[in-house]
Amino acid sequence: MKDLLKKITLFFVLCIVNGFYAQKFNKNEEKMQWFADAKLGIFIHWGIYSVNGIPESWSFFNNYISHENYLKQLKGFTAKNYEPKKWVDLIKNSGAKYAVMTSKHHDGIALWDTNAENSLSIPKNSVAQKDVLSPFINALQQSGLKTGIYFSLPDWSSSLYDIETRTVKRYNFKENPKKWNDFVDYYQYQLKELSEKYNPDLVWFDGNWEHTSEEWKSVETLQLLRSKNPNIIINSRLDNKGDYATPEQGIPVLPPQDNFWELCYTMNDSWGFQPFDTNYKTPNMIIRTLVDCISMGGNLLLDIGPKEDGTIPKEHIEILEHLGIWTKKHSEAIYGTVKGLPYENYDGKSALSKDRKTLFLYLEEHKNKVFLSGIVSQPKSISVIGDSSAKVNFLKQNTDLQIQLQSVKFDDNATVLKVVFNEPISVEKPKEIQSQLEEIYAEHDIKKAIHQIVSKLEIGNPHVQFSNLDLSKCDSEFKDWIVYNQEIFQNTEKGISKGHFAGKTVLSKDKQTLYLFVEGKPTGPIALKGLKNTISRVRIVGEGTLLLPEIYNKLYWSSVPGIVYINIPKEKINKNGTVIAVLLDKPIDLYTEEVKAIESN
Repeated sequence: MKDLLKKITLFFVLCIVNGFYAQKFNKNEEKMQWFADAKLGIFIHWGIYSVNGIPESWSFFNNYISHENYLKQLKGFTAKNYEPKKWVDLIKNSGAKYAVMTSKHHDGIALWDTNAENSLSIPKNSVAQKDVLSPFINALQQSGLKTGIYFSLPDWSSSLYDIETRTVKRYNFKENPKKWNDFVDYYQYQLKELSEKYNPDLVWFDGNWEHTSEEWKSVETLQLLRSKNPNIIINSRLDNKGDYATPEQGIPVLPPQDNFWELCYTMNDSWGFQPFDTNYKTPNMIIRTLVDCISMGGNLLLDIGPKEDGTIPKEHIEILEHLGIWTKKHSEAIYGTVKGLPYENYDGKSALSKDRKTLFLYLEEHKNKVFLSGIVSQPKSISVIGDSSAKVNFLKQNTDLQIQLQSVKFDDNATVLKVVFNEPISVEKPKEIQSQLEEIYAEHDIKKAIHQIVSKLEIGNPHVQFSNLDLSKCDSEFKDWIVYNQEIFQNTEKGISKGHFAGKTVLSKDKQTLYLFVEGKPTGPIALKGLKNTISRVRIVGEGTLLLPEIYNKLYWSSVPGIVYINIPKEKINKNGTVIAVLLDKPIDLYTEEVKAIESN
């Protein structure tokens, strides 16, 4: 009897505990829903570093400029043309659903009128002599957009903080715990000011790497913020005590493991305004980066850096305006979506509606056929978003789905197909294409035949090496394509893992030449992610035209590779599929690690 009572008691205890954790999890899911649905946010780095156009805070920390000369920029920060409502209108029209603005960077200069003792601030210490944070936050909240505030944990200008520059420490915090605790009180006081004054939806911490969670008193800091707003969202940079991950600059190759994440990303190579950094990505690249994040179930937090007078650089405005055109046209395929199909089912980028009854396919190429595999469910309808006149047909054989497009007004950046199902989509791991070579030879659909033979080539099927092909049985157009691109059928093996390139790939036997298969006409340069190698040469297979790759976001102090963009001239596009050969300095080396927050620059 006693054993029975113990078992019953244990059962009820477990029910209560599980119920508590389920409730806690559900509440967390509920508070994170707006963030998960938002997909696009705008980051704003504004401070005195815009006066001379130098790196924010790091310029004196790395001893590129003295702290004294850095602070002289206070005399040049005017904010005389600052119009916060125009900022908010620009952000809202871009399609962003939230914005995060720096309240203070690592230089410790507050943009609001802080009462923290011995603090530096724009209202008290700059020529602007005014609070520049409050007008923006007020305009943001009136607009209906969610409010985010960036806050630096380190304060390299404060006499209370232990670290002054990369080479100078003010004191050893372990030997002087009282002074360190005074600094913790100082930063928490400022956070309390921000919390009470603005009641933000989100706090974006930065700089946690210089101390441990216990030293920052992270738990107490979270309690401080959540006592004002239990639903406040915190990023992961309070020593991983927060609600979502923040990969930085490097576009993830594979979806991060976190339930919620956000890529923070610059338009050029700088966070704050730097007039001589003209290495801007094009609107096409930025829109496709947003698509990358959407397809992996994350958000893009895109940065702008206003000038010292409060005006936003024209390049930033142009990118935001282009974003607005695309997001307005494709809103149903952006907001409220979840992670799309595995790459093994679809070579491109995709997303799903929350009920999983609608599949969105993002086409970064103009093409008349789209192939998917492992699709168990039967589509009810397929259409092109924003183009009611497009003709779309589809053919499903077992779990292979072929979509045929005619008279489509392709988008300049990414065309979106909307595939509707009667029930939540069911997919399975694709099987190798079962068609024998004889069947492929006899195929009258040239695009399908090429897709099938390249699919076999990609997985390393030895039967599709050139010496094994009987070209006498091929359709003449198919034969011509194989002969033209015979290099990829000679001494090659299976391609690289999915996620690095939105298409099919093949490797040479020595692993020093990577072949990229481009099915249609790209809307912009094709992109290759996570390549650690140095590229020796890029050319078009079959005719030898050399192409010049461009690499963006390769930061010299970071192990994360930049993203490689290769522009293919329109006149060099093969209507049946273009093959690009990328010659590497050594056997291919790919970065597959999870992209993290950057701790030094």
